[in-house]
Amino acid sequence: MSTHGRQGRRAVATLFLAPALILLAVLVIWPTLETVGLSFRDANNQHWVGFANFTTMFTSAQTRKAITNNLIWVLVAPALVTAVGLVFAVLSERIKLATALKTVLFVPMAISFLAAGVTWRLVYDSSPERGALNAAVVAVHDTFAPSSAYPGARARDNAGFTAASGGYTSTDPVGTNTAVLVPLVGVPASALPGSAVPAAAATGTGLHGTVWLDFTQGGGGKTGAIDPTEKGMPGITIQAIRDGKVVDSTETDANGTFAFPKLTAGDYSVTLPKSNFAPPYNGVDWLGPGFVTPAIIISYLWVWAGFAMVLIAAGLAALPRDALEAARMDGATEWQVFRRITIPLLRPVLVVVLVTLVINVLKIFDLIFVISPSESLPNSTVVAVQMYQVAFGGTQDTGLGSALGVLLLVLVIPAMVVNIRRLRREGT
Repeated sequence: MSTHGRQGRRAVATLFLAPALILLAVLVIWPTLETVGLSFRDANNQHWVGFANFTTMFTSAQTRKAITNNLIWVLVAPALVTAVGLVFAVLSERIKLATALKTVLFVPMAISFLAAGVTWRLVYDSSPERGALNAAVVAVHDTFAPSSAYPGARARDNAGFTAASGGYTSTDPVGTNTAVLVPLVGVPASALPGSAVPAAAATGTGLHGTVWLDFTQGGGGKTGAIDPTEKGMPGITIQAIRDGKVVDSTETDANGTFAFPKLTAGDYSVTLPKSNFAPPYNGVDWLGPGFVTPAIIISYLWVWAGFAMVLIAAGLAALPRDALEAARMDGATEWQVFRRITIPLLRPVLVVVLVTLVINVLKIFDLIFVISPSESLPNSTVVAVQMYQVAFGGTQDTGLGSALGVLLLVLVIPAMVVNIRRLRREGT
């Protein structure tokens, strides 16, 4: 080819590349250089401060926490997503409704991270009335350990009962053939069960008594005495204790009465154990400081598992079937075929998925910012979130925020270099 021909081809190539190069320069190169320049200036971009912003950044406990969280994300999230995607890809080859499975698992990729974050924020809500996960946890818990009948109830002051181990016990010993009055408060009348009827004084032989809600609606009534409109509290467990041991136990009737007719003569303590008053189980604080990062990683898995599955499924479809069949004919089990044939042949695809996810999680921002409550955000923060808070939050320190941006770039570069080298090797 002549010199003029080569120059003409270069001119045409330059002409076609020019729009992309201009956009690259305007949207990537210039902002990157500007960010690097701002990282060496003060908060208001007025004075040159050298490496002061980088010194402040690396001596900040919050920045170290962000880097630690980024490390956790890099080590856990890509490997977890790739493993789950591999499992789904293998399953999709062995079931009849493979297309439906792939569609359902890939749908979250069509949802914006903002919408996904809002969705999972509701799933993780601490209130069982709103949070789907806690509603399920509470339902399972209450199946095996039912809630107490009267959470928050307490014995009225100066009624002869003392708080003990979450419950209440009689202040003085009580002899047999004695009537014990146990006035309780702290429970709205509307919270009493439908079986409750007006309280009555217990009668009969042996140790007996009445537990009732010592509150008259509309006012009036006498404190510590059973008034006509006050209702008994059925279903409360009462224990008779002697020498530190429970010798008998019973529950109150619909009118709040109870009795221990079989006790031998002597003095006893009447106890209402804490099981009567324990607050209801409200589930797990999924977005608390201890669980917030694993909880967000699970939401990330929900979004990206479909992406990993589709890429790996494409790799599985391209595998040479003769190699797999030859291994099976030689007596290899399915697990041996998977571990020694399928995985090695899939290695290039798995590397693509892993590297892509590593680059993605290094820049993770929206899921963490949306899902984390304000009180847990310092525990779940990553470099991108820290950069946003410093540069655009309360302090609006553009210098320190730009230094964090430079740090994020430095963290991403190794993964990008690995990806570029892999693409060059595959292109040769």
